[in-house]
Amino acid sequence: MKKILIAGAGGAPSEGVINSLLKSDKNEEVIGMGSEPTDLVLSNARRKYIVPYANHPDYKAALLRLLNAEKPDLVHFQNDLEIFNASLFRDEIEATGAKVFMPSNEVIDTCVHKYKTYLKLESAGIQVPVNMLINDEADLKRAFKDLGDQQNKIWLRASSIGGGGKGALPTNDYELAKGWLNRFNGWGDFVAAQMLTEKTVTWLSIWYQGELVVAQTRIRKGWTHGNRTVSGVTGVTKVGQTYSDKQVDEIAIRTVKAVSDVPHGIFGVDMTYDRNGVPNPTEINISRFFTTILFFTEAGLNMPEIFKNIALYNEFPNLEKKINPLPDGLLWLRGMDTKPRLMREEEMEKELKMPA
Repeated sequence: MKKILIAGAGGAPSEGVINSLLKSDKNEEVIGMGSEPTDLVLSNARRKYIVPYANHPDYKAALLRLLNAEKPDLVHFQNDLEIFNASLFRDEIEATGAKVFMPSNEVIDTCVHKYKTYLKLESAGIQVPVNMLINDEADLKRAFKDLGDQQNKIWLRASSIGGGGKGALPTNDYELAKGWLNRFNGWGDFVAAQMLTEKTVTWLSIWYQGELVVAQTRIRKGWTHGNRTVSGVTGVTKVGQTYSDKQVDEIAIRTVKAVSDVPHGIFGVDMTYDRNGVPNPTEINISRFFTTILFFTEAGLNMPEIFKNIALYNEFPNLEKKINPLPDGLLWLRGMDTKPRLMREEEMEKELKMPA
């Protein structure tokens, strides 16, 4: 029986992958590791190992000890910090016998740093919101002057490694923006960008040595606890819906190829629509599945299974369509401490009644 080690076990992004892998008919043993004990203990992984955070000096040694002890056939990481750090010593990881299915470190470095991604996409002629790196107060003033919308509002966010809308702030208040940068020690790291609309779309894909294996699009119809954040963004989808659009497909493929000549592994292209209705790429979630990946699995497209079948057995899926094989309009409804549900909107409406 082959073994698969999933990092970040117990956290929502990794549990979606673990639960998808557990549905595979090949019955591999799924092992988990993580750095948060109260998350890790809740994981559905067979065995669970606590390791330091990926930016801790002891992380590398702890991971290699675990790999040498358990001898997994495949190891997969599910957050940017760990993906970036582990990719730096992937040769040592693979020397233990564990495969990794990751893009090159150069591609990972570009994608986990949002300003580097922006520069790549801009140079490739892809329509993106103008970004400006904020090094000092003069840059911040210029950002309001050059990038502000009709309400003089700009979008601030961290460029460095981190998901969930790290440091995001929409504001038209210079003093607030300045205080925000001071609070997060963001000078030289944060970028300012033009404001787009609230409509977003994500194109999740798996590639193998430059060839697209499969891609599926999802629109987001709300963030969990978005009303409790300044930006309205939490990185945790409340309602997702399957969706297809040829313009989104085309832009996403161009975006992936702008950061990698030979795409390999997982590329998730996040896009936000501008006021002309054009989806603008805002970031690439590299080498990881999004948090709601179980949505696609329950709908009939098990992307983590496809991923591990390629990595472990060199087996590729036989799909009628590589791009958007799932039907449009499927909803994935999520909440705290409640089981998510897959349904269509008309099914939801049938269950809900007005009081007499």
